Parts: sequence; structure tokens; C-alpha cells
Amino acid sequence: MLAEVLEKAPSSDYDPYEDEALLAPWEGYRTLQDAGPAVWLTRHEMFALTRYDSVKNALQDWEAFPSSLGVMMNEEMNQVLRGNTLCSDGDAHDRLRRVVARPLTPSALKSLQEEVDREAKAVVDRICSQGRFCAVADLATHLPVTIVSRAVGLPEKGRERMLDWSYGMFNCFGPANDRMRTSLPVLSEMMDYARNHAVIGNLKPGSWAEALHEAAARGEVPPEVVPVMMIDYFGPSLDTTIFGTANAVWLFAKNPDQWDLVREDPSLIPSAINEALRMEAPIQDFGRYVARDYDMDGIRLPEGSRVIVFYGAANRDPRRFADPDRFDIRRNATGHMAFGAGPHMCVGMNLARLEMRALFNQLARRVKRFHVEVEERALHNILRGFKRLVVSVE
Repeated sequence: MLAEVLEKAPSSDYDPYEDEALLAPWEGYRTLQDAGPAVWLTRHEMFALTRYDSVKNALQDWEAFPSSLGVMMNEEMNQVLRGNTLCSDGDAHDRLRRVVARPLTPSALKSLQEEVDREAKAVVDRICSQGRFCAVADLATHLPVTIVSRAVGLPEKGRERMLDWSYGMFNCFGPANDRMRTSLPVLSEMMDYARNHAVIGNLKPGSWAEALHEAAARGEVPPEVVPVMMIDYFGPSLDTTIFGTANAVWLFAKNPDQWDLVREDPSLIPSAINEALRMEAPIQDFGRYVARDYDMDGIRLPEGSRVIVFYGAANRDPRRFADPDRFDIRRNATGHMAFGAGPHMCVGMNLARLEMRALFNQLARRVKRFHVEVEERALHNILRGFKRLVVSVE
């Protein structure tokens, strides 16, 4: 049956996970978009969804495209990582998400606002006084590591590994290539820590991690899923915000006219953040299982197949965004897919926006111009951002 379907579906031998494609994906995305609403990737035996409507339709229909059978591009991880918020559906997902999201709602995050603003001012004052800094290590990393690690409340020993765990975990979401296999031991280390060290007695009282165990004790979630639920705090709260912040600095350095608009009117910062996330989505793609035959705008996706939903491609689909490769902070980019869509829309997006707004409010106060001196992109299966981004500022 699959062979019959593939005779009628567009196909491509393009590999989005080759080094060159990961570093510069836009031309490849556009080729796949032009080929059709769903394109069979012969090298990975999965359908690529790169058009905005295709991605949105798949993300919003969890019954046709469930997450409970895994959202990764390799079966080893799809078998290992199950039962957490990311890899669940329906009522089970809703129960887990309610618990994970409690400290991440806008009202709950108000308690962090003063601390976030204070830390943002301190780090921006420090790096601006230096005149030259790494936008990744010196700027973007500070708030997620300082604020998030405290709020999660992990034991001091091992907590310094959170960034490595997050980075390695996301690499394991990709196809079974060398990057994925190299990261597997890091993932194992993270899971061991979550099961054996991030436990009651070792956690900061009143912390997010302790609240997960308390929810399990009340019967809100099964106790055995608490370690994998912690992944929602270990991963998405860190690298994605770090990459999103550094990406925005790079965009403003390359488009100084847009930074002038921000400096003249800081009320544009929320819009600017949305546009930066649209242009350079920190998470480029996730996978989905096809639970029933599905007609994707004339292309039949057969039950039992898998698709890859490319957020980064959807965000630059000219069918949805006019002149999509232009960075325009006055654009209405609120429909971007950097946070996903549907029931699995990023649970940490309010925290990411809070941190990014605080930093760029302070940068608008101090910085006239960003100048990129050194840029080194991270070569990663899933995440798009910079390993190193050295800038000087006026």
C-alpha cells in the first residue's frame, strides 16, 4: 500500500540533516514547499511537511497525528522517551500538562518578574561595560541558567550539567545519525539524574521539581512518569531561550534599521521577539506518527507512516508570510510556529518571552549598535542557533 501511495506523492532525496542543510536550510525548505504539501524524503522514509498550512493542520489534529508514539525521527528514542508531556495525547496529556504548566502561566510568572528584571539589568550593564562579549555565553545563557535552575530547584551537584543535557537531548530527537548516537550517553546521564538524584529530600523546597513529586503524591499524575516530566524543565526552558535570544541579537546586528525602531519605541519589543522567532525558530522540527489515512491537500499520508513537521520552514512559507526572508519587526508574526501549535504548543513560551523581553528592554536602553565579530553556528539535528556569537557594541 505504501508503494502505491508513494507512486503518487512527490518525493525528494534531499537530506535536511546533512551538515550543509542544517547550517543553511532555507533553499532546501523552499524546494520542498514548492514540491507539494507533503513530500516523501527517500533518505529517511518519512514525509516532510514544510508548508505553513500542512504544519498547522498536523499539529492541531492530535488524533490523526498523535505524539504518544513518539515525536522523534528515530525509533530508538520513540521507544525510550514516552509518558512525558511531549509524548502523550488526549486526557493523559492534559493531566500532565496541567501540572507542568502551573509555574509557567502568566499569573504564576509574575512572582519572577522582579528577579528577571534585576538579573537582566545586571548582565546587560556588565557586558556593555566590556564593550565586547559573546551573545550566547555572556548574555543569552545568564537568565535561563540563573532563573530557571533556581526555580526548578535541582540539587547543586549535577545542576551544572543542565545545558549539556538539554543540548544532547534535542540531538537525540533527530534521525539515527552520528550526532544522535553521540548524544545518547548524555541523555542516559540526564535520565539517571532525574530518577535517582532529583528526588524529595534533595530538591529545593517550593521548587518546580518538588511540585511534580507532590502532584504525584496527590494522585494527579503517576509517580513513575515524574522523572520524564522533569524533561519539560531541563530542556525546553534552556537551549531554546538561549538560542532564541542570540538569534535575535544576530538579526538586529544584520538589520540595524530594525534595532533603531526598537530603540525609538521599546513597545515594539514583543513584536520584534515574535519576528525574530519566526525568522530563526530555535526548534526547527519535530516528528509525528500518522494514526489513520490522511489527505494532506491532495497527498495521501497512509496510516503507520511518519511525518516531520518543519516549524522553521512553515515560518518562512511565502503562502503565509509576505517576503518571508525579510526581518520586519512591524510585521504581525503572532501566527509563527516557533512555539508549535495545538495541544502541544510550547508550555514554556511565557517564560521565554518574559526573559527575552527583559533582556531587550535593557539592551535598548544601553546599545546603539551591535557589530558581529565572530559567528559560529551550532551543528545540531533539531536546534538552530549559535555555538558562539561574539559582538561588539556601541
